[in-house]
Amino acid sequence: MALLDVRQRAGYLFLAVMLFHVILISAQVNSRSGVPVLESVTFGVFSEVQRASSALVTSMRNVWTRYIGLRHVEAENASLKRELDDIKVQFQERRALADRARGLETLLELRDRSNLKTIAAEIIAASASPDFRTLTIDKGTLYGLQPDMAVIAPGGVVGRIVVPSVRASKVQLLIDRNAAVGAIIERSRAQGVAMGSGDQRLRLEYVSESADVVVGDLVVTSGIDGIFPKGFTIGSVDVVEKSGPAYKRITVKPAVDFSSLEDVLVVVTPTPIRQVVEGHE
Repeated sequence: MALLDVRQRAGYLFLAVMLFHVILISAQVNSRSGVPVLESVTFGVFSEVQRASSALVTSMRNVWTRYIGLRHVEAENASLKRELDDIKVQFQERRALADRARGLETLLELRDRSNLKTIAAEIIAASASPDFRTLTIDKGTLYGLQPDMAVIAPGGVVGRIVVPSVRASKVQLLIDRNAAVGAIIERSRAQGVAMGSGDQRLRLEYVSESADVVVGDLVVTSGIDGIFPKGFTIGSVDVVEKSGPAYKRITVKPAVDFSSLEDVLVVVTPTPIRQVVEGHE
């Protein structure tokens, strides 16, 4: 065993000596280009190490650059998303303003066409109870409003003022179960009373048995109630049922969509009947 170790050590020593001689010879022997072989080999080895190191550094730099770029793109995308959200909000606001402007324009056209003295009012609240169909407007006695003044919209009759305060008024809608308005069939001139039922339809009551009423007939105010001016649209006949010579049921669909009202006109000009009554008093 000891002899084997000695031989191995001798062999290692021999290899080390031979390698040292090769290095010395390489240091003295020049290549064809005149550069010592040892220097050429050493340069080649170290250049490959440098190449690998440079590639690694470049790769890491590219990865970092892409990371920074992605973070920048992410921040830019977030900023663009916020700007887009702001633009959407502004678009909705402008569309709402445009819709409001169109509504006010239609309201002004109605005021000019009606030849009545009116006051424009904005709806600020509505009753949530189905038993009392009312809404609140932003005008009151400060603007000369009084109970039983008619409230209209471009679509037709809305209702009447029932409780005015200084700066606001409660309006009873035409569809309230306690509401009623003198009505006339525009085509046949048949008269009756349109009464609220608490839902989205009106009942046309007190119509003569011989009256000519068909589905689709336009129903307008007759003016005999002393509240609503004559000739304003109430709605159209939706259902006509007869039982013998008498009418069993006549239903009227209101012309006004009460759920979408925003602005209305309050008629402050007394109707002729009201003027007569007030003058008599």
